[in-house]
Amino acid sequence: MSDFFNDDFDRDQKKTDSNYSYKGSEINQGESYYQWTPYEDKKKKVKKPAGFGKRVWHAAVVALVFGLVAGITFQSVVFVSNKFMPKQEAALEETVAEDKQNTDTNTSKTDTTGAVAQVSTKVTSDVSEIANNVLPAIVQVTNVGLMEYQTFFGPVQQESTSAGSGIIISQDDDNIYVATNNHVVAGAETLTITFNDGEAVEGQIKGTDSSCDLAVVAVAVSDIKKETLDAIKVATMGDSDSVIVGQAAIVIGNAMGYGTSVTTGIISAKDREVSITDDQGNVISNSLLQTDAAVNPGNSGGAMLDSQGQVIGIVSAKLSDTQVEGMGYAIPISYAWSIIQQMVDKDVVSELEQAYIGISGRDITEDMSDQYNIPVGVYVAKIYQGSGAEAAGIEEQDVITGLNGRKVTSINTLNNIMKYIPAGTTVEVTVAKANNNYEETTYQVTLTRKPGEIS
Repeated sequence: MSDFFNDDFDRDQKKTDSNYSYKGSEINQGESYYQWTPYEDKKKKVKKPAGFGKRVWHAAVVALVFGLVAGITFQSVVFVSNKFMPKQEAALEETVAEDKQNTDTNTSKTDTTGAVAQVSTKVTSDVSEIANNVLPAIVQVTNVGLMEYQTFFGPVQQESTSAGSGIIISQDDDNIYVATNNHVVAGAETLTITFNDGEAVEGQIKGTDSSCDLAVVAVAVSDIKKETLDAIKVATMGDSDSVIVGQAAIVIGNAMGYGTSVTTGIISAKDREVSITDDQGNVISNSLLQTDAAVNPGNSGGAMLDSQGQVIGIVSAKLSDTQVEGMGYAIPISYAWSIIQQMVDKDVVSELEQAYIGISGRDITEDMSDQYNIPVGVYVAKIYQGSGAEAAGIEEQDVITGLNGRKVTSINTLNNIMKYIPAGTTVEVTVAKANNNYEETTYQVTLTRKPGEIS
């Protein structure tokens, strides 16, 4: 991508440098109203002046002809004006009246489709008011970590810095909470949160969910200056379920790490199934909102907004290919919100308190589901004796598709949900039963304490 950017820059620079250095042969090629040739160097033939008498005669003739032409032209103009102007004035008045009536009608419309269409037109042309209101809720996230490189002399660790974005989603007496992507904070040694006024404060990871690429960062209120606290805002959450294709979309984030910027577009698709493999090898499959608003590196974790300035998505990815243009994606906020709230409200349980459901399993992906006619989820390969799964009646070859109301698409999803639940908790597990044509059944499962390593 950097090569492509540099190529474009070089072409633009060359074009700029040559804007005002054309050759004479390059100016006014073809027909021209003025036929201006600034580089014309041919000598024009100088005409010899006529005698005095001849000049007087010519002047008299020209004056007479000019008077006749002027008189005829004036009378013609008066005739044409008298004949056609009343009709034009009447037509103009009728057009103005019709336009006013249409404006009044459009203003009085209350149907949802009309409202969205009118707002979308306004949003795509001017989002300054929305941006001004939302920018105080958007932050820059700087991740400083260590990356390991293989060299001739062996592995070497080197400090690396990456940039992303975040959204202020809540605040209590102790902390301000910022929602972002898991890949934005992954591997961080230190995290720096920079607010809209430029104030930079260190943040701590409160929770992560690698299965859906979400994370929450906490910033201590005591570390933030009063002026910054007074300036920041908590973003207003919208309803991504009610989003319709074609409505306006606004993306705000730390594009390219240069600072917060704003781009606009529309929602170009809903429920796009996108699978991405993260640095740990986990496959992240999400049903995302698609937009043609510009999404660039650093926008990850930023906000996708509707025309009311409400957050409808958390920007997560961009499809990058030489044949692709304008395909950015965001995690729908209606799906992400319960996961984010869990990270804010709960802490990851300690190893001593960790629970397990009592199975060994494998992922059933979309492709496998289509091929074998088995639901997407976690295929139960083994049930462990004495576990909550065994006690509840879950069996081998069943497929776990949900836990506590959240859709389970992989073992990674299951583990990310379980890490916030202590042993002894009773949870609802949705299971597609193999012996009943994979019809779903809900079980109450009491989670047991996680034992030592299971062979």
